[in-house]
Amino acid sequence: MNPMKREETVDYHIKSAWHAISRMYNQQAVEEGFTTAIGFVLININSKEGTPATKIAPMIGLETRSLTRMLKTMEEKGLVYKEADPNDKRSVRIFLTEEGKAKKERSINTIMDFNQQIREVVSENDLKTFFGVFDKIQMVIDQINGSNVNKPIYEL
Repeated sequence: MNPMKREETVDYHIKSAWHAISRMYNQQAVEEGFTTAIGFVLININSKEGTPATKIAPMIGLETRSLTRMLKTMEEKGLVYKEADPNDKRSVRIFLTEEGKAKKERSINTIMDFNQQIREVVSENDLKTFFGVFDKIQMVIDQINGSNVNKPIYEL
């Protein structure tokens, strides 16, 4: 049996595509004075009602410690502010400043523009297949991690 070349592995293509996307987003974020990670945090904060600090990290796959440092940086840059939750004084809500709302809008536009450019060169049918493949990859990952143990990897 011949070993697979790295270019033939699924994870190689996912990783290299994500790194390319991440570099592209970071270049655009740097021009705006922040990072891709900060952009993702901004996108996940409700512009009107704020968002409980404890809900943000799980939404974007960050460790709580990393988010705490990032929120401190975002506060120092004038992008967010904290307030006690009116319903639960033990909880803190994160709100966007006007500057934070503007950076959130730019982050959303960057993602939307990229997705529009993809849709101009990839057919709707190919995208549907692409998303279906990623759903199956996620099912395999969930099964390996012990989630959805009773769920078949492939639906026949």
